[in-house]
Amino acid sequence: MAVQWDQLIQDSVTFRHTLHRKPELSWQEQETAKRIRNELSRLGIAWRVCADTGTVARLARNKSGRHIALRADIDALPIHENSGVAWSSQTAGCMHACGHDGHTATLIAAAHWLKIHEDCLPGPVSLLFQPAEEGGHGAKRMIEDGALEDVDVIFGWHNWPAIPFGQAVCPDGTVMAGNGTFEIEVHGQGGHASQPEACRDPVLAAAAIVMALQQTLSRRLPPQEAAVLSVTSIEASSSPTVIPDKALIGGSFRIAHEFTRDRLTQCIQDISTATAAAYEVDCHVTVFPRYGATINHPEPAAFYRRTLMQELGGGSLSQNTPVPIMASEDFHYYLNAIPGAFALIGTDDGIAAHQRSCHSPEYDFNDKLIDRVARIYARLAGAPLPDEINSLHTRT
Repeated sequence: MAVQWDQLIQDSVTFRHTLHRKPELSWQEQETAKRIRNELSRLGIAWRVCADTGTVARLARNKSGRHIALRADIDALPIHENSGVAWSSQTAGCMHACGHDGHTATLIAAAHWLKIHEDCLPGPVSLLFQPAEEGGHGAKRMIEDGALEDVDVIFGWHNWPAIPFGQAVCPDGTVMAGNGTFEIEVHGQGGHASQPEACRDPVLAAAAIVMALQQTLSRRLPPQEAAVLSVTSIEASSSPTVIPDKALIGGSFRIAHEFTRDRLTQCIQDISTATAAAYEVDCHVTVFPRYGATINHPEPAAFYRRTLMQELGGGSLSQNTPVPIMASEDFHYYLNAIPGAFALIGTDDGIAAHQRSCHSPEYDFNDKLIDRVARIYARLAGAPLPDEINSLHTRT
C-alpha cells in the first residue's frame, strides 16, 4: 500500500506541473476543468458540472454518516511568471501564483485514495473543484448550483508561505479577512504646466488624497479593529508639459469584521471629498464590496486542529502567525451556508520559491504539501492511511 500511495502522490505532482504550465484565469478554466474531469473519470469517480467550469464529485453516496465536502480552487492570476521552474507557465501574462494548481492536485490525490477505500468511509464525501476564487465569487456560484446539497460540513485550506513548512493555523472564528476595493475619480481643470495657477490640478489633489487615506486607519478607526487600506494605483495620463483634467486612484482594504466595512467606507468617502474640496477639484468615490471574512465554526475547527496535529505533530499549530490573515478568500460563502473550517498550512521549507508571497511572479507551490495535505484530507474523511494499513497487514 505504501508503494501505491507514493505512486499516486507522484502522479499528483506531475498533474500539478501540467496545470501550472497551462494556467487559466477565473471563469476561463475550460481546459483545467477538462483535465480534472478526465482524471476523475480515469479513477472511476462520478462527477457533474457545477457552475460552468466547476466540478463536483461524490464518493460513498449511500453511506449514512456525516457528509463532508472538501474543496480546491482551480483558477490562476494575470501575472507574468518569473519563477524559473521547469514547469513554468506557457501562457504569457497568466500564472498559478497562488498555488491553486497545488490545491487541485492535492484534492485529486485525496480523491484517488478515497476511491480506493470508498467502502471504509463512514459517510459521503463531496469533492468540490471550484472556479473563480480570485475575485470571481466562484464559491457563491457553486452553492447556487447545488454544490452543498445534503452536505453537513465543509473543509478547505490554503498554502501560506509566511508559515514554516509543517505548521498550520486553524482558529475558531476569523481566519482570513473580508475585503473591498475602491476607485476615486478626481476631476479638475487641465492646462499648461507653466501656468498651474490657471488650472485646478487633479494630480496634486490625488497625491494629497493618497497621503490622507494612508493615515485613515490610525486616526479614524480604533486600534482594536484589524484593518488594512492600501492605495495601489494612480493614473493621470498626460505629457510632461500638460496638466490633465482627471486622475484616477485605485486601492483595496481588508477588514476582520463586517461592522468595520461601513465605517471604513464612510472614511474613504469623507476624506477623499474633503481633501478634493481643499484643492478646488471634484471627486467621485466608488466602493466595491468583494468578499466577507472567512469565519471558522468552533466544532469543525477543533476537529480540523486535531487532524492537523495527528498528521503534522503536536507542536504544529503555529503560535507565531497572527490571525486573521489580512488576505481574503471566497471560502467564506461556504462557511456562511453550512458549518466548516478553513486552515492555512505552511509552505516555507527554506527554498526561495516557497518563501515568496502568494501573487508574486517568483512564487511556486511546495510540492511536498501534496503528500501532507492529501493525508489530512483522508483523515478528515475517515479513510485509513497507508501507515495504518501497513501496520494492520504486519500484525495479521
